[in-house]
Amino acid sequence: MDAPESLAEVRSRIDALDGELVRLLAERQELVRAAAAFKADEQAVRAPDRVEQVIAKVRARAAEAGLAPEVAEAVWRAMIAAFIDYELARHRESGR
Repeated sequence: MDAPESLAEVRSRIDALDGELVRLLAERQELVRAAAAFKADEQAVRAPDRVEQVIAKVRARAAEAGLAPEVAEAVWRAMIAAFIDYELARHRESGR
């Protein structure tokens, strides 16, 4: 990747990445919605062991990619919490 030559270019690249991240998060949300159908109760949705597995993988991938593992962990924990809330709401709507 070429180094940006201006703040405007940095911001433009960030905006483009944000667009891609939103698209990927929408895809992740669809998978979360699909997973909700397989889970019987709130404990299955919260799945703390699975959360820790995901975090461990993300930290390792982050280190390999040159992303600070603590940044990756903070982002993923926030994202996972938001998706758990989303999934719990789907469970409530379905009467589970």
